[in-house]
Amino acid sequence: MYSNGYEYKPKIVLITGSTGDFGSAFAKRFAQLGCSLILAGRNGEKIASLQQDIRDNYTVPVHPCIFDITDKDAMLQALGHIPSDFQEIDLLINNAGLALGLDPAYECNIEDWETMIEVNNLALIRMTRMVLYGMAERKNGHIINIGSIAGSYPYPGGNVYCATKAFTKQFSLALRADMQGKNIRVTNIEPGTIKTQFSEVRFKGDKERAAKVYENTNNMTAEDVAEAVVWSATLPTHFNVNRMEIMPTTQSFGPLSIERFD
Repeated sequence: MYSNGYEYKPKIVLITGSTGDFGSAFAKRFAQLGCSLILAGRNGEKIASLQQDIRDNYTVPVHPCIFDITDKDAMLQALGHIPSDFQEIDLLINNAGLALGLDPAYECNIEDWETMIEVNNLALIRMTRMVLYGMAERKNGHIINIGSIAGSYPYPGGNVYCATKAFTKQFSLALRADMQGKNIRVTNIEPGTIKTQFSEVRFKGDKERAAKVYENTNNMTAEDVAEAVVWSATLPTHFNVNRMEIMPTTQSFGPLSIERFD
C-alpha cells in the first residue's frame, strides 16, 4: 500500500492535450501521487508554464513533449526523443479533443468536421499505436481515453462530434478485447456537461454564447473528471474499468423527440 492510500499507481504518465482544462487537472493530480509526467501539447509556452507550476508545487520529473497532435511525423519524432527514464510509459491518457460548431449537418463547415475527426480519432489511434507496442512488450500498461456521453446520446448539432466520441468508445472496447492476456487495461471515461473552455472552442471564441451553456445550473469541473481518471488508474491491476459515464446531478437523459404536425 502506498503512503497516499492507493494500492497501485502508474510510474510514468503521458497526457495529450495537457495544457487544456482537463489536461492540467490530470497532470496536477498525478503529480500529487508522485508520478513522472510527459506533458504533450502544441503550445510550448503553455507547456512550459504548466511544467513550472508542477515544479513549484510537486517534486516529480516532468518531460515536455511539444508537437501538433494532428502531425503524425511530428508525433513520431517527439516520442522518439523521449529520454530513457521516461520511455516505459505505463499510463497513456488520450485527452486531446474538441468540438467545433453546433449547426445542423446540412449547414456545417466540412473543415470543422474534418478537424474533429483528425483530432478526436486519427490522432488518438496514432498515439495509442505508438505507445501500445511498448506496453504489450512489457505486459504492463493502461490506456485511458477521454470520451463523452455524446458517444452514446446524440443531440441536434452534435453530428460529427457525437460520431467521433462513439468511435472513441468502440475503439476503447475493441482495444480491451485485443489486450486480453497482455495485462493492459483500457478505460473510456465519458463525461457529461463540464464547465471548461470546451464551449468557447466549439463556438470559436464567442464567450457570451459559451457562457449560456453553463449558466443557472450546477456543472461538473475538470477536477471532478480528474478524480474519475485517477480512481480508474489507481485500482489494483487485476481490476479494469471498461467505461465510466459521469454527469452532474443537474443533467439527465433527454426524451426522444417527436415531430408534431399541425
